[in-house]
Amino acid sequence: MSQAKVLVIGGGGGGGSQYWGGGAGAGGYQYNATYTVTATDYTVTIGAGGATNVNGGNSVFGTITSSGGGYGANGSTEDTGSGGSGGGGGWGTTPEGTVVGTGTAGQGYAGGTGIAGAVTGNAGGGGGGSAVGANATSTVSGNGGAGNSNSITGSAVTYAGGGGGGAQNSGETAGVGGAGGGGAGGKGGAAGTAGTANTGGGGGGASGDADGGAGGSGIVIVAYTTADFNHTGGNSTGTNGSETWVKFTSSGTLTLTGSSEIKSINGLAKASIKSRNGLAIGSIKSINGLS
Repeated sequence: MSQAKVLVIGGGGGGGSQYWGGGAGAGGYQYNATYTVTATDYTVTIGAGGATNVNGGNSVFGTITSSGGGYGANGSTEDTGSGGSGGGGGWGTTPEGTVVGTGTAGQGYAGGTGIAGAVTGNAGGGGGGSAVGANATSTVSGNGGAGNSNSITGSAVTYAGGGGGGAQNSGETAGVGGAGGGGAGGKGGAAGTAGTANTGGGGGGASGDADGGAGGSGIVIVAYTTADFNHTGGNSTGTNGSETWVKFTSSGTLTLTGSSEIKSINGLAKASIKSRNGLAIGSIKSINGLS
């Protein structure tokens, strides 16, 4: 039994469509730096990014489930999704984009509200992993909420940014996607931008009759103590100091096995043997061809 670091990000929601749709919420962000692992198989599920007006899929590792992000509000119905982070409110007539998606506690934040005027309409931004989506004003749609930076592989990467809200016309300002893969909102009849793959970023809201951007898919990364295990599975792997990290960008299985196949020598447990033929056991690289 050992402790590992585990990062699980859900798939981002899809941006809202029609009449200045809301930005979508990011996939849920969860990080556990002291997750107990043993030599066994772990099923890994990577949540897909949601299509326009659809929540993202859940990502799962062991007992950790990160919810998919909520979709951005459809501008004509104001219907919006809740999830890991919530979708932003769209332009509407009643009650003018105030219906927003909520985030899941410990995973993400709510979306921002939209606003409608006599000749303008702007949508709220989707919630991110570390901040709520911004509310729209009469001239500017809401930006997506910011995500979270994580250095589990040794390099800092930001995940789970919310999508920006869509704007009515080209003379207004569409929302910018939140840091962490959030897609930008469209304006002047343009579609929203998709969230970045394997960040859980929410899709940007659409303008006019266009579609919102699709959400970015999720990701799972596990970093275990190299001396404790060997592994199979994952889409990529590397080392960071005393740890080996394994990255899943698609669903699969992580198999952890003990770091040595030698359990005993001449009937003695390996841990009890201090030397063999005068050599310290730690200096022996192989015995009878076995590592």
